[in-house]
Amino acid sequence: MAIRGVASTREEDMTLEEFKEWLKQFDADGDGRISRNDLRRALRRRRRGRRWLTASRSDRALRHADKDSSGFLDDSEIENLIAFAQKDLGMKISTW
Repeated sequence: MAIRGVASTREEDMTLEEFKEWLKQFDADGDGRISRNDLRRALRRRRRGRRWLTASRSDRALRHADKDSSGFLDDSEIENLIAFAQKDLGMKISTW
């Protein structure tokens, strides 16, 4: 796995399962859903050098991926987040 919670500004490759595992570490209450704050922590860890962008990017990511408008991302919405991460964050995530 390329990302292990270590800040980086370069593109990193990971599989879908690795992405899910990476994201899970930011699920603060362990409920299996990613909140806006969880997502902010994840992006802050990924983009430490550009923190001022994390709030707006996490808000955009949540709006893009949260199709039921619950304010949380669950397993059924992770693919929406992956599409956003690949397009807008430059992450490389393979589905195999």
